Amino acid sequence: MTRLITALSATAAIAAGAAALPAPAQAQSANPSEIIVYGNDPCPRSTDDQVVICSRRPETERYRLPETYRPSGTRQQKEAWATKARALETVGDTGTNSCSPVGPGGFTGCLTQVIKQAGDERREQTEETTAPEQ
Repeated sequence: MTRLITALSATAAIAAGAAALPAPAQAQSANPSEIIVYGNDPCPRSTDDQVVICSRRPETERYRLPETYRPSGTRQQKEAWATKARALETVGDTGTNSCSPVGPGGFTGCLTQVIKQAGDERREQTEETTAPEQ
């Protein structure tokens, strides 16, 4: 019985000590909001009920996709599905202009295919080296 009384009195002492702790500050209960600011744009001011946290980025990042949505990987992994589907259109073709060892005139399409591939590569290279217009 004495153990029970001792345990209850210890619990009461702990509860009284917890009640004596100060209440949290007003700023801790406010809702924080994180905002990304670009270039020299002003950061909005905090209010009594909302804390504003600004993260400043360079002006060149304003209209870019966020890093999490930017395509990454090799050029083959970033290739559009339309381009992949276009490559599949000629699979199994035989005959004239097919660049195939099977059928008459299959060799005639090989030069056309090489010329088209070189043009596509040149176009891609100029797109990669050209800066986007502002």
